[in-house]
Amino acid sequence: MTTAAAGSPRTYQVRTYGCQMNVHDSERISGLLEQAGYVRAPQADDAPDIVVFNTCAVRENADNRLYGNLGHLRPVKDKHPGMQIAVGGCLAQKDRGEIVRKAPWVDVVFGTHNIGALPVLLERARHNAAAEVEILESLDVFPSTLPTRRESTYAGWVSISVGCNNTCTFCIVPSLRGKEKDRRPGDILSEVRALVDEGVLEVTLLGQNVNSYGVEFGDRYAFGKLLRATGEIDGLERVRFTSPHPKDFTDDVIAAMAETPSVCHSLHMPLQSGSDDVLKAMRRSYRSERYLGIIEKVRAAMPDAAITTDIIVGFPGETEADFQRTLDVVREARFSSAFTFQYSKRPGTPAATMDGQLPKQVVQERYERLIATVEEITWAENKRLVGETVEVLVAVGEGRKDERTGRLSGRARDGRLVHFDAGSFAGAIRPGDIVHTEITYAAPHHLNADGAPLSHRRTRAGDAAEAGRSPRTPGVLLGLPTVGAPAAAPAPTSGCAAH
Repeated sequence: MTTAAAGSPRTYQVRTYGCQMNVHDSERISGLLEQAGYVRAPQADDAPDIVVFNTCAVRENADNRLYGNLGHLRPVKDKHPGMQIAVGGCLAQKDRGEIVRKAPWVDVVFGTHNIGALPVLLERARHNAAAEVEILESLDVFPSTLPTRRESTYAGWVSISVGCNNTCTFCIVPSLRGKEKDRRPGDILSEVRALVDEGVLEVTLLGQNVNSYGVEFGDRYAFGKLLRATGEIDGLERVRFTSPHPKDFTDDVIAAMAETPSVCHSLHMPLQSGSDDVLKAMRRSYRSERYLGIIEKVRAAMPDAAITTDIIVGFPGETEADFQRTLDVVREARFSSAFTFQYSKRPGTPAATMDGQLPKQVVQERYERLIATVEEITWAENKRLVGETVEVLVAVGEGRKDERTGRLSGRARDGRLVHFDAGSFAGAIRPGDIVHTEITYAAPHHLNADGAPLSHRRTRAGDAAEAGRSPRTPGVLLGLPTVGAPAAAPAPTSGCAAH
C-alpha cells in the first residue's frame, strides 16, 4: 500500500503496550485522530499513513521492544513517503528527545500529559518536515474530556483519576503520570450515562490508585459514594474498578460492593509481597495482616467474591524466608488468579540502586514455584464452580481457540473467563449478549460450559456489535487541525449569519 492519495483520508493504526490506562488512552488517541479526519487502517495493513506507539515503561524490556519495532518500521517508511510515526505513553514521557536521537525517522514524540496535542504535532511535523517532541510536566487537559473511539460495544473504561501520590520504590509510574488528579463525580457519571445510552452494559472505573479517589477534594469516602451512584444508573448491569491500594481500602467500599446489585463481586487488589520486610522496603504502607484482614471482610460480606492480585518476585533483599511468606499469604488468600512478575530494575526508581539485587537464576526459580502454587489454588477454586450456573457477558477475542473448538467466550460476573457451547443458540448469540450456562469443567485459568446455554438474552450492546457500531464519546476540540477536505459550511439561516 502507498500513503493516502490526494483527497483521500489518511489512515492510522495505534499499537498499545501496557496497562488498562494505556488501553483507554489508545481509545482517546483513536477518537482524536478520527475527529481530525483520519480513518483507521485494517490490522493487516503494514503501511498506514500514521502509526502511533502508545508505550509502557514498567517492564525492563520496554525500551528494547519499542526500538525493535521502530527499527522494523524504518524500511517501510522509507518506501512510503509521507508516512508518519508517533511515540506516546510512559516511555515517551521518560525518554523524551532520546527517542528521536536513537530513531531519527520518528516524527512525533508526545507524553502522558498532552495526548490531546497529537493531531497538532502530526500536522506541524508534516509542515516543517522535522520531528516534533512535546512533553509536558502536568496535564493540560483532563484526558477524559477528549473524544474517544471505544473498542467494545458492551464494556467501557471510565477514568476517575490520573496519576498517583504513592512512592513505591519499584514503580516509575508516578514520575511519568504525575500526582493524582481527580475528576468531579458529575463528569464521571455523565460519561457513564453516555456509554449506557449507546448500549454499553459494563463499565470499569479506572485509576492508578482508584480507591484514593477524593483526595483532591478532601473526601476519603468519595470512592464508595461514587460506586453507589454509578450502580444506580439505569441500564448499567455491571460495575468494576481497578486498581485499589490496600492502604486506602475502607469498609464503606466493601459495603458499597455488597449492597449495590450492579457492582460485581470481583476485586483486584495488588499484594506485591507477603513479607512485611519486603513491603517496607517497597514502601508499601500496609502489612500482610492488614491485607488479609481486608480479604476476610470482603469474603464475609460477599462469600462469592473472586479476588485477584499482583505479585513481584525477587525484589532486592528478598530472602527465602520472605518468599515463603509470600507463598503463605497466597495460600491463605485463595486468589482466583494472579498477575505474577519477576522484579525488573527500572532506572530512576529507588529500588534500582538498592543493595541485595538477586541473581536471575534465583528469581527465576522462585517465580516458577510461585506460578505452581498460584495455579494449584486457582484450579482448586475454579473446581468449586463445576455444576454452578453463571451469567456470562459474551465477549470478542477472549478465547483464542474458539474458532477451532466451536465455542464462544465471555466473562462471568466475578470476572472469570468462561468458554461455552452455544448449542441451539448457535448463530444467534452476539458479542454483548447475556447467556446463563452451567459450568462442566474447570482449568486453572478458565471455566468450560459444554452443555447448551440455559438462556440467552439479546441486548442493545449485541445489536450494536451486529451493526458494527463502536460507542464514541465526544470531547471538546478547540482549533485542532483536520486532514482531508474541509466539511461544507452550513447554509446561513439569516442575513446576519452570513457575516
